[in-house]
Amino acid sequence: MSQPQEIPNVTVAASQNRSGTIAVRATDQGMPVEIKFERSEYRYGAQALAAEILRLTKRSAIAARARRREVLAETGMSPEVLDKLGLPTRQQAVDELDRMDDEDTGPTSWMRPV
Repeated sequence: MSQPQEIPNVTVAASQNRSGTIAVRATDQGMPVEIKFERSEYRYGAQALAAEILRLTKRSAIAARARRREVLAETGMSPEVLDKLGLPTRQQAVDELDRMDDEDTGPTSWMRPV
């Protein structure tokens, strides 16, 4: 007889900025559990550092929610219930993270689709 899979109380994911100088681990509820940054980040000021930590926390939370959905799906929870819980699919999470990146960086080209 197999043991039922244990579901963790919380799911955690990590994100870091492009240069790797700031890293945040956050829960699927959006609570940061670990924040690391290099001393050089102080040069941009407290406001910029706080904004980047919040941005990375949001990214981590989205990834953690998608991971939580996968864990719950493996235990047999139906997609309908997972949708009602507001847990994104992997593709929905990727799309949201891409949208956040586009907002953060703006257009990367002056060309537009015809």
